[in-house]
Amino acid sequence: MVHFLGSGLFCLLMAAVGIQAHLTPINYLNAECLGNVIRLSVAPPFEEVDAVFNDTQIINLTPGLATQCGFSFKFDPMGNAMFFASLQNCFSQNMDDKLFSLVIQFRLPGNHMTEDPVYRVGKTCSYTPWTSREILCDRNYMEVSVRRTLPDSQTFPEQPTGGPKARSGNLRRGADAVASGYKMTAVVFSPSKKVMKVDEVQRKGYAIANTPTRLVLRSPHNAEETYLQNVAGVPMRVLSTSTFFEQKWLVTRVDATAVCPTPGAVAFTPEVITWYMPKHIDPLISSDAFTMLEVYMGIDAKRLDTEEMAARNYSVLVTEAHIIVEIPVGAVGGYFKSHIQDDQYFVTYTIEPMLELLWIEEVSHEDTRYKVLFPITTPPMARPPQVHNYTPLDAVPEQAVFMLELGTFNLDVELLNITFPTMVLTVAECNTRGFNVQEERSLDNTLKTFRMEVPFSDPVVFKEKRPEQGVTTFTLQLIYGLVILPEYAPFSHSAVVDAVLLDIVPPSVTGNCDQENFYITVDYRNQEPFFVVLVGKRLLNHELAQQYITEGDTDFTITLPFSSPDAVFESFHSSSVRSRLDVALLNPYNNMTLKYFSLACSFLKTLTECFSNGTMTALAVKVESAPSLNPSQLTLSDPACGPTYSDDRLAYFHFTVNSCGTTRKFINNVMLYENIISLPDELEVKINATTSSEDEYQLKVSCYYVVNATRTLAFLTRLRDNVPFAETGTGRLTVRMRLAQDASYNTFHQEEDYPVVRYLRQPLHFEVELTKSSDPKVALVLDHCWATLNEDRDSRPRWNLIINGCENPEDPYRVVFPPVVADARVHFPPHVKRFEVHMFSFTNDAVEPSGQVFVHCDVVICDASSPSDGPCSGQCVNQDNPKRGQRHVKDFFEEHHLYVSSGYILWV
Repeated sequence: MVHFLGSGLFCLLMAAVGIQAHLTPINYLNAECLGNVIRLSVAPPFEEVDAVFNDTQIINLTPGLATQCGFSFKFDPMGNAMFFASLQNCFSQNMDDKLFSLVIQFRLPGNHMTEDPVYRVGKTCSYTPWTSREILCDRNYMEVSVRRTLPDSQTFPEQPTGGPKARSGNLRRGADAVASGYKMTAVVFSPSKKVMKVDEVQRKGYAIANTPTRLVLRSPHNAEETYLQNVAGVPMRVLSTSTFFEQKWLVTRVDATAVCPTPGAVAFTPEVITWYMPKHIDPLISSDAFTMLEVYMGIDAKRLDTEEMAARNYSVLVTEAHIIVEIPVGAVGGYFKSHIQDDQYFVTYTIEPMLELLWIEEVSHEDTRYKVLFPITTPPMARPPQVHNYTPLDAVPEQAVFMLELGTFNLDVELLNITFPTMVLTVAECNTRGFNVQEERSLDNTLKTFRMEVPFSDPVVFKEKRPEQGVTTFTLQLIYGLVILPEYAPFSHSAVVDAVLLDIVPPSVTGNCDQENFYITVDYRNQEPFFVVLVGKRLLNHELAQQYITEGDTDFTITLPFSSPDAVFESFHSSSVRSRLDVALLNPYNNMTLKYFSLACSFLKTLTECFSNGTMTALAVKVESAPSLNPSQLTLSDPACGPTYSDDRLAYFHFTVNSCGTTRKFINNVMLYENIISLPDELEVKINATTSSEDEYQLKVSCYYVVNATRTLAFLTRLRDNVPFAETGTGRLTVRMRLAQDASYNTFHQEEDYPVVRYLRQPLHFEVELTKSSDPKVALVLDHCWATLNEDRDSRPRWNLIINGCENPEDPYRVVFPPVVADARVHFPPHVKRFEVHMFSFTNDAVEPSGQVFVHCDVVICDASSPSDGPCSGQCVNQDNPKRGQRHVKDFFEEHHLYVSSGYILWV
C-alpha cells in the first residue's frame, strides 16, 4: 500500500466477521468529535497506513470514493496521518440525526513472514442541534446538508440512494422506491438546468442521501456541474441544486447550495499567509439582512481559543466585506516540506486552518453553519544551504581540524554520504574514519544542520606549503549527498574550504592596566617578528611605534592611555570609566588574524563633581554602543543647556543646581539634585530612524548635599509682671504659635514635621493663638516678630518682620495680616492673630549662607475694653500714625507680654 496522497488506495473492511484486531498499541491513536467532523490522528511506526472499516465487505477507498463518501486524509513529512470524516459519511451509523457512530480498523503493513497487524478505533459523536443548513468544505469535497419537511410538516422517510451495498442504519444510497411516502426522483443543477436521475447523479461522482430529517448532497470540488463565481473579489466554487420528491400526484422541491473557497482566496508574502473569505457569500445569502453570530478559527478542524491564537500569532479580522485570516509562515500548527528543483533546495510551508461561521437571515429566520477545512501551501521558497568553516586560525597544523557545518534543512532531509576527491564515504564510514559526522537540531526541533570534523592530517585534505611566506594552505573539497524523505528525492551540495596556517609558533599576548594606561606585551619567542600589529583600528606604523612601544629582547610592550582614540569606551559610571583596547597580530601576506587580544579595564575617574557653591560639572563620553553619537549635540534636561566643551569623544557640562532643568528632592537628611544628559527628542528620533539598532543615549548625573540634623519644635513663654484683667476665670494664660500647611489655616505642622522645608519666596502662614481662655474681652496683639539663624531669639543676625504691631517698612515682601473670623475651630477671633511672610534667607556677606530660619514673636494680651490708644488698639490699625506703638508706663496695667518661637524652617 502507498499513501492516499499518491496513487494508492486505502483499504476499508466493511465487516467485523473474521477480522481480529491487533492488541499491540501503535505510537499514537486518537479519535475526536469536532462538531460535524470526526478526526482521527495516527502516528504509525510505519510510513504507510491502510484504513479498515468494520463490516462484511472489503472496499478499496479510492480518491473518488473518499470524495463521494465524505472522507479525507493527510500526512506530514514525518509519516503522521490525520483522517477526517463527515458525521454524515456513507458508513457511519446514524441514530435519529443525533448520534453518529463510526468504527475504523487500520491495518499496518507487515512483511512476508507475518500477517498485517490491525488496529481498531471506534467513535460515537453527538451533534445537536442542527442548523437549517450545514455546509462543510473539506480538502477534496464540498457537502451541504439541509433540513427538509413535507408541505404538511411530515418528515421524509429515509431513502437509499445507490452505490455500494448499504447496511441497516447507515445512510442509504440508491433510487429504490419506498412503499409509502415521497420518492426522490431527480436533481436539477444550476445554472445549466441539467436534469439527472438519482442513479445518474451517483454515477457522476456525487453523493445524495436522506437522513431522518435532512437531505445531504456531496460533490468533488471540480465536478462537472460546479462553477466559479467571484464573490467580493474572491473566487469561490459553487454547487447549486434542486432535488425533486414525488408522492402520487404531489411533487416537492428541496434546494441545496454549497460554496467553497479556491486557492485564489490566499495571498502570500515571505512572512505571512493571508486568507480572504467573503463575509456576504452571495450564493448562500438571499439579502443583506443577515446577522453574523459566530466566527471561529481553528487548525485541522479543531477550534482555537483567543489565548492560543495569540500565542501562535494568528489573527482574524472581520471587515464589512471580508473575514481575513493571517498566519505567520512557520507558525505552530503547520510544517515545512523540502523540495528539489533543478538540484536547488526549496521549502514550502503547509497548514490547514479552519474557519467556522454561523449566521441567521432576518427575513427567513433560517440559520447556516459554514465550516471550511482549507489546506494552504506556500509557493516554493529558495533556501540554498551554506557551509560554514569554524576552524581556529591559530591552531597548530598537526592538531588542526576543519570544523564544518552544513545547513539549514527541514527535518525531512537526511545526509547519506560525502564524496571526497579520492573516495565516497557513507555517514557511518565517515564516523569510523574519525570525521565525527553529527546531526544537530534547532531548539524548537524544526530545523537541522550537519556537522563534521576533518583533521588536516587526513589524506582527503590537500596541503600546499609556501616556504617564502612561512605558511601552509590546507584545502578540502567535498560533495554532500542528501535525500528528501519520504519520497527519497536525492540532491547534492558541493563545497570547497581552505585554511592558511603558519609554520611557526604564533606569539603570545598578555596585558594589564593601572589607573592611567593599558600595557600590552607581545612575546615572539626568540623568533623574528613576522606579523604586523593592529591597535584598535589603526596599523602600528613607525610613528605610532615610537610613541607607544617599549622594545625588549624577545618582546615589546605597547603603552596606551585609557582615553586614547585607539581604545573604546564600553560604559561609564559617576566614578569610573570602562575602556577596552583591542590588539590583533596579522599575517602581512594575506591579512589573516594570527592572534587576537582584547583587554578591558575600569579606570577610577570622577565624571561628576559637586561644589559647595551649588554648581555641578559632568563629563559624558561616547560609548561603543552609540557609534553615530555626536557629543556636541548632547544637552541637559533643558535643551538650551549644551556642553561647555566637546570633541568627537566627550562632552563637558558646567551648570548650577537651580538651572538647566535640574530636579531636587529630599531623602531623609540628604538633598538630591539630578539632571539627565541626552540627545534632544527630535534629534533622537532622527538618529534612531537611520540607525535602528542603536540604543538611546541617556546619562543621569546627580549631587548630594547633606542638610543639618532635624530639630524638634519648641515654644518658650515669659510672664510679665502684670496679669491681664479678666472678668471671670482663673489660671495661667498660654500662647502658642503654629505654622499652617496652607492659607486656609485648617491644618498645621506638628512637632515631628520640623524642620519644615520651603522654597525661597514661598509663603509661610503663621498663627498665634491665646489658649485656655474663654473671655471674649481679652485680645491678643502681635507686638514684634523677627527671624534669626538659630533658636536663640537674641542672636544675630536678625531680620524684623513686625515692628510695633506693623510690618517692617524695609522688607521688600511685607507681612500680610489675614483676617480671623469665627468658625468651628476659632470661637474667639480676638484670641487669634495670623500673619503671612515669604520664605527668605540671610545674604549678609558676613554670614555664611544657611538654609535654616527661626521665627520669634513678642505678643501682648490686652483688655479689649481698654482705650483705643496703645498696642491694645488692634493689629496695626493706623499705620500712618507716627505715634503708633509708643507705650508708656501707665499702660502696663492693661497689658501682659509673652513671647513664642517656631521650630526651624529650611529653604531650598
